[in-house]
Amino acid sequence: METIRIKYFSDQIEKLTYIENKSDWIDLRAAADVVLKKGESALIPLGVAMELPAGYEAHVVPRSSTFKNFGLIQTNHMGVIDESYCGDNDQWYMPVLAVRDTEIHINDRICQFRIMKHQPVIRFEETDRLEHLDRGGFGSTGKA
Repeated sequence: METIRIKYFSDQIEKLTYIENKSDWIDLRAAADVVLKKGESALIPLGVAMELPAGYEAHVVPRSSTFKNFGLIQTNHMGVIDESYCGDNDQWYMPVLAVRDTEIHINDRICQFRIMKHQPVIRFEETDRLEHLDRGGFGSTGKA
């Protein structure tokens, strides 16, 4: 089990909890009230900074209900926070774009994260032929 040191920037948000055997993702909450008009963008403070273990990074994505509930799109689509972003004032933020007028309130669950090991060192080996059968199309359906 890894231990992660965390600093909270707000006492108005619920503390992070990891629910074992339920999900690998941990909810993050808005640490400020934010009002956005359609087409506006903002950096929503998440009220936490962390010291991730060496060799790990956090992947931050919207919750499945974020678009439905708030009309928000995360502008970087997936945030990656590596272990070097660990200073006393390195608060995490969620960059968003509003597709409709919306309000986010302190403690609203707006995104989630998980901790991942860094990608191993890899090398690419060029070849004229790959040995596996073609799937025959585009994406998982096999159809263009």
